[in-house]
Amino acid sequence: MPGMSNIAVAEKQWFGHPRGLATCFFTEMWERFSYYGMRALLILYMVAPVDKGGLAFSTEKGASIYGWYTMGVYAMSVPGGWVADKLLGLYRSVLLGGIIIAAGHFMMAYPSLPTFYAGLISIVIGTGLLKPNVSGIVGTLYSKDDVRRDAGFSVFYMGINLGAFIAPLICGPLGQRVNWHYGFGAAGVGMTLGVIQYVLGKKHIAPGLARHEKDEANERAAERAEGRSSSFTPQEWRRISVIAILFFFSMLFWGAFEQAGSSLNLFADRLTRLNFLGHSFPSTLFQSVQPLFVIIFSPIFALLWLRMGRHEPSSPTKFGFGLFFVGLSFLLLVPGAAIAQQQGIKVSPMWLIGVYLLQTFGELCLSPVGLSMVTKLAPPRIVGLMLGVFFLSISFGNKLGGYCAGFFDRFPLPKLFGAVAGTTLAAAFILFLLVKPIRKLMGGVH
Repeated sequence: MPGMSNIAVAEKQWFGHPRGLATCFFTEMWERFSYYGMRALLILYMVAPVDKGGLAFSTEKGASIYGWYTMGVYAMSVPGGWVADKLLGLYRSVLLGGIIIAAGHFMMAYPSLPTFYAGLISIVIGTGLLKPNVSGIVGTLYSKDDVRRDAGFSVFYMGINLGAFIAPLICGPLGQRVNWHYGFGAAGVGMTLGVIQYVLGKKHIAPGLARHEKDEANERAAERAEGRSSSFTPQEWRRISVIAILFFFSMLFWGAFEQAGSSLNLFADRLTRLNFLGHSFPSTLFQSVQPLFVIIFSPIFALLWLRMGRHEPSSPTKFGFGLFFVGLSFLLLVPGAAIAQQQGIKVSPMWLIGVYLLQTFGELCLSPVGLSMVTKLAPPRIVGLMLGVFFLSISFGNKLGGYCAGFFDRFPLPKLFGAVAGTTLAAAFILFLLVKPIRKLMGGVH
């Protein structure tokens, strides 16, 4: 196949991709199982009254803690990427991160305020080590000119959403219907399974890691032989600047999108009818809707990009579509929120399902594309750090989303959701205007 290196062909394959992709796929699947299982419960647990096993925090306090926590999870990706680049390497960073994450969930399974906070901090540290670096390992599985790279990241992204889909179905009912801490404990079990399969699959990612280390060594040797400094070339700086520009737009996207676990979670729990065919269901099940849509539509989007061939939109254009769809989703919810608040009735679940469908379209335009883009634009010696920077945009977006959710009880929801819609739609329009100059900075990278 054109664009496939001889080494890649010689390696064991998994659905046409390097066998190591399966190891990364299931590692990320179980990590996301643990994260989304706990996330589905977190704000609901914090605002639940004490007689129902909760912490009885105000919505504003719970949303603030939620925002700081989800911000920290992704902010730690920057030092996590640095640790991998300079100290531990990609493999050991992911392994240590998974162990710390599992320990954090098990801390939260014990019912006390100190272990609750200690567990959150542990998950923040562990995710910072694991998340950017497992994405970095995926990048090492492919040569720079391997045409399978974007498709590989799309398959990897399926693992993320498979874990996110399963988690609320298990952790959600355990937490809401049985005991909050059972839900947190189940998340820890999931991460433990992820660590075990990661260790067992080490041999499959070893060739890619060896290539990555060789590329880094060759780059350093060339700098000494040619008398070049370790500073970046003008072309590398231009490509790094693209990552910086799209950082801002990524932050706005995630500020809206990540309200799924905060304001939209509260909307589901308090203002949405929770019954189907005469049977009630826990509100946390809504957290599985979006990843289910991703699983359904990921192959369709992948086929769409493939069929478009040379007419496939560039990465900045796809970012713009991501912002457009997430803005449209909140615009859709404005009338539903008005009905719920002004008429005092619980609305149909179809409002949220429509929101999550549109957000899925936006997510598929932006998130897997962003990961692949960073691994192509970043100089090899700082790939881990640059992936951490990309995740930092999600971090700031999460904090922004938590801040917005703090107004849930203090601001009319139609205005709150309308403001989110207006901001993201305006950002999409601006980004569409900047596509051409951004593509020039990318220097041939699509």
